[in-house]
Amino acid sequence: MMEVYLEKIMNYFVHRITNARAEGINSKIALIEKMAYGFRNKEHLNTAIYFRCGNLQLYP
Repeated sequence: MMEVYLEKIMNYFVHRITNARAEGINSKIALIEKMAYGFRNKEHLNTAIYFRCGNLQLYP
C-alpha cells in the first residue's frame, strides 16, 4: 500500500506543503451547508460562507 503513495509522501518532504488548510475550509463549508438547509438561494449560502470563513463579526 505504501508503494502506491510513495511518490506523494516523498513530495511532502521535498516541498513541506499539505492540504490541511483546504480540508479545514471544506469542513467549515460543509457545516455551513448543513446549517443553511433552509436558505432560499445559493447567493445566501455564498454570503454565509464568506462571512464565516472570513472570520467576520456581525457586531464589531
